[in-house]
Amino acid sequence: MAYNDLVADCLQNEPAFCTAVCPFNFDVRDFVHKLQQGRFNIAFKTYRQCVGFPGIVIALCEEPCAQACILKDKGGSVSLKLLEKASMDFARDTSPDQYNMPAKDKRIAVIGGGISGLACALRLAAKKYQVTVFEKSASIGGHLHELLPSEVFMDDIRSQFIHEQYTLRLNTEIVSLDELDFDAVYVATGKGGNAFGLSPSADGAFASTKDGVFLGGSLTGSDTMHAIADGLNASNAIETWLKIGMMNHPVTEGGTRLMPEAVRPGESPVISPANGSSYTKAEAVEEAKRCLRCSCDACVRYSPLLGYFQKFPKRITEEVQVTIQPSSLDGNATLATRLISTCDHCGLCKEVCPKDIDTGEFLLQSHKTMREKGAMPWAFHEFFLRDMAFSNTEAALCKPPPGKAEVTYAFFPGCQLGASDPQYVMHSYRFLLRHFPGTAMMLNCCGAPAEWAGDGAIHAEVIEKIRANWNRLGQPLLIFACASCKLMFGKHLPEIKGEFLYTIMARKGFEAASRFDEVTASVFDPCSSRHETEVQQGVRELALKAGFTLEALPLEKNLAGCCSYGGQTAIAHPPYAANAVKQRISQNDKPYIAYCSNCRDIFTAAGKPSWHILDILFGLGSETRPRPGVSERRNNRLELKQMLLNEFWKEEKTMEKPQERLLVTVELKEKLNKAWMPEQDILSVIENCENSMSKLLDPEKGTFSGHGTVGNMTYWVEYRPLQNGLFELVNAYCHRMKIEEV
Repeated sequence: MAYNDLVADCLQNEPAFCTAVCPFNFDVRDFVHKLQQGRFNIAFKTYRQCVGFPGIVIALCEEPCAQACILKDKGGSVSLKLLEKASMDFARDTSPDQYNMPAKDKRIAVIGGGISGLACALRLAAKKYQVTVFEKSASIGGHLHELLPSEVFMDDIRSQFIHEQYTLRLNTEIVSLDELDFDAVYVATGKGGNAFGLSPSADGAFASTKDGVFLGGSLTGSDTMHAIADGLNASNAIETWLKIGMMNHPVTEGGTRLMPEAVRPGESPVISPANGSSYTKAEAVEEAKRCLRCSCDACVRYSPLLGYFQKFPKRITEEVQVTIQPSSLDGNATLATRLISTCDHCGLCKEVCPKDIDTGEFLLQSHKTMREKGAMPWAFHEFFLRDMAFSNTEAALCKPPPGKAEVTYAFFPGCQLGASDPQYVMHSYRFLLRHFPGTAMMLNCCGAPAEWAGDGAIHAEVIEKIRANWNRLGQPLLIFACASCKLMFGKHLPEIKGEFLYTIMARKGFEAASRFDEVTASVFDPCSSRHETEVQQGVRELALKAGFTLEALPLEKNLAGCCSYGGQTAIAHPPYAANAVKQRISQNDKPYIAYCSNCRDIFTAAGKPSWHILDILFGLGSETRPRPGVSERRNNRLELKQMLLNEFWKEEKTMEKPQERLLVTVELKEKLNKAWMPEQDILSVIENCENSMSKLLDPEKGTFSGHGTVGNMTYWVEYRPLQNGLFELVNAYCHRMKIEEV
């Protein structure tokens, strides 16, 4: 996926709905943010700088923003006009800023002393240009005399010009531009006024068909607010002409590509002023807090990854681009290495993006590119790749239905269900054989760890093995127990069709082994099931039938977030993984019902009572059953294979469990689990030390120390040999350092 293609449609910098319809393109987000903090003085300065004449604008603005406000039908539009008035009422100092700038030698004529001409003159005079305003009548203000008492607008005009110098020539009508000797001219003669035979140019805003002459205000059809904005913007166009001789000065156009679905407003009742006409400070702050400061930030608000790093897709793609293709200028080939490996590939960023920008897929492809270049740290993923290899070799099983020749279905529970508890798979397979006797068993990993690691070669090998097993069984329909497995099959093995175990159980009216009539819980949907509405509903039906009262989570179903397992983030970025878990389990104080074993185990380990739906249906573990450690998970898979062979195919086979020869204290087991160190690997290092005699004796402690490499990881062990081939592990640790043997 090309860098520019991904972010081309990103709406990150689009104006808010209110800003898009404002004649001044007022940055309401910035203004309101200051009011939310009670910073009235700086909020007013922001407002005045934008509109030029704050008193006049507050008095006459027709509030197009109110019609554009996304809260219009959700409690009432934000009262922006009253907030603008509050900023002026409670500002410590409403006088304009005074700038000590040197005088410029350029002379500008403003024809027309109405509000548009005065706005242009104000801006240019503040920049110390020599400005002369020609007004054919005896007073300035133009059509404002028809709209406001003169003392109202004249006070504002005098206030804004208090520090500025300009020449005002009243009762002076300009008949021809030839009588003027100026470097630039702004013609703002009002509705029906003299345009001196000129018309707007197609070259740019306010430019006329004559060089150095600009048109605006009511003369060109603008209403009062747009006339003021014309004058302010025309001053910039004039300055561009004076500096570089270009007439086509661009002006920010109205409109926005922002979409309401990016904001998702809730009900928010408007704060009405107690006195009916203006806010108190407290009321103004409360009303300002209603403002959603609309922006397209759904990805950052919802996506675990983008929210954690507070980075939008544009920023992420820039950093990844630099990482993949570092130039001699940036030279940083590791800038986004960890970020690329931190994505859990939950798909939520695309789900909430109005433009379907899939940052996760971009990172996945970037990961693959980095792996192909040999630039991705192996330590981020090696454990999971080796664990996948274990599931697809020692713990793998592919068998036709016991005692049946015809295969109609195949149960694909995935590698992690049995790793959590072998009984999950055993009970499920018994259920399936009762209802579908022609159900085969396909016990292995779907290849997700290889895809997440960006290793295309290993992933292709796993996929081909699955396809070969499926063909060997006669291409049966698959029954999935893992949403990630089904997602991977849909992506890489679309020819293999299937459905969820839990959907079948709901359809069969399965009766749970226990009742939970006084328990309120929440179903936690795995992120990989976000588009699997049938299984989402099926699990809820099963839980309700078991007696549960269900409380919906704020983020569930299509908005479900990853539990932290996806993408192997626990090793690539442990603080991120810990934060993701915290966010998921803090959605409410109710226990969870999960139908992903990783979700269930991770949440329970973090202190959140959680059942797997199979715990409930088959009367298995409690909501507080401890999460199996990395060694126990491997042991469980071996035990599952042995149980399946013994019970269903009557093959009396005992799976060797080498870690049973290793004695480890509870405290040390916890250390090994946190470091993702399987006891099987540690035992292999100890055996190598014993066989090679590459070990050091500590005579005081009676322990031996040594090291060895398993895969790419170097392990250090301290142990005591015991009788009968047993070993007591005293300590162990691992690191990425390679030991050069001499």
